[in-house]
Amino acid sequence: MASSDIVQYQTPLRKIGNILIGVFLAIYLVWTLLTFLMMFVSSLKDLLEAFKLPAVGDWAGVTMFFDFTPTLRHYENLFLDKNFGTYMMNSIISAGGSAIISVVLGSMCAYALSRTEFRGKKDLLFWIISTRMAPVVAVMVPLYAIFRNFELVGTLPGLILAYTTFNLPFAIWILKGFFDNVPYSIEEAQMCDGANRFEAFVSILPLVAPGIGAFLILCVLFGWNDFLFASIIGSGGAKTLPVATKELVQPQNIQWGSIMAAGVVTTMPMMFLGLLVRRYLVTGLTMGAVRE
Repeated sequence: MASSDIVQYQTPLRKIGNILIGVFLAIYLVWTLLTFLMMFVSSLKDLLEAFKLPAVGDWAGVTMFFDFTPTLRHYENLFLDKNFGTYMMNSIISAGGSAIISVVLGSMCAYALSRTEFRGKKDLLFWIISTRMAPVVAVMVPLYAIFRNFELVGTLPGLILAYTTFNLPFAIWILKGFFDNVPYSIEEAQMCDGANRFEAFVSILPLVAPGIGAFLILCVLFGWNDFLFASIIGSGGAKTLPVATKELVQPQNIQWGSIMAAGVVTTMPMMFLGLLVRRYLVTGLTMGAVRE
């Protein structure tokens, strides 16, 4: 069979595949946006309007859903009574601090592993990524004991260190792929002009900046959305938004309006961040792709 025949035979299948992928993405997008819309609208209702039943004839409840008097009472409850401003700052410091440390240390380790050859290098790389394979809950007890002995439980430095412990192996593994794609001749030219190894490393950072930026965002997302580390290592003085939101659910009182408002407060910053850097995120994630 000629190559042109193969192309003509595969083209309809590829079109059908693209249509199916488009339909699936459209359904996923609508489902996601509807979920967020319901959460946002519910956060602006009082409890009576939030649980009001549809009128006769309004079978879908659309009229009832958008017919209400907006109120910011739930947001006032969060920031004036529940201290959510402090919890948001804790989330920013812990997620941002861990992301910066992970990227700085991970890029230097990844560069060293990319530019050096030694016996057992593949085994070392596998060991690094294997530390990320274990479920977080499996290592939580020994990790908590270590952090308690160093008086890091309930502190922001402890939470930053906990996030870094799990972000760093992933950073080394991913960033190494970015440095592998940078030609070594660029650094050789720098060192021929008198630069040392560290200066050569700094000189190629702009070339891998999209990849580093993309991974920085992923680290921020991991720390921002984390619940397990924050509820155990950060319990006490380093409470973050997910833990504070969970505490709105009490056996005798579930504060639905405040929970919806907390959901909006927690998701909005990451949504805006994702929209601002979406182009660089795609560029960075595809930059380290393996090429045969």
